[in-house]
Amino acid sequence: MIIRDESRDDIRAVRQVIVAAFGRAEEADLVDMLRQSGDAVISLVAEDDGEIVAQVMFSRLRAPAHCVALAPVSVTPSRQKQGFGSRLIRHGIARAKHDGWRAVFVLGEPEYYRRFDFSGALAGKFETPYPRPYFMALELTPGCLSEGRGAVIHAPAFRTLD
Repeated sequence: MIIRDESRDDIRAVRQVIVAAFGRAEEADLVDMLRQSGDAVISLVAEDDGEIVAQVMFSRLRAPAHCVALAPVSVTPSRQKQGFGSRLIRHGIARAKHDGWRAVFVLGEPEYYRRFDFSGALAGKFETPYPRPYFMALELTPGCLSEGRGAVIHAPAFRTLD
């Protein structure tokens, strides 16, 4: 498996992976909108035997400052539960830290995201329209969210999701 930055040549294959993973096009449309708006700051793909089998995207948040959202993570159904998603997430988190982002927010299954040290308690100080305990955060700069308050505001493209 090779993990690398998404390229323009990957866009069609990435869209197919996302639609297959979610069984609908809304998340693929979100990824397209995040790319087009410039809000996508990290987009990684996993390639296996010359085929793109997974993708993860991190996008800039409007608030809190210098933070990103992890979403979506997509793995071709026949390749799920083989570690592709986990490796992409770990690489993406490392890249976000290297690039100077302070924290990552995610909406997802707590059991899954706790393995990456995401915490509902860290996100609990912030306002969000998303249900808790599915809304979690991970500090990349220790203590950066300790005084945090206010709303977590995603890129406008997220308003298109149900």
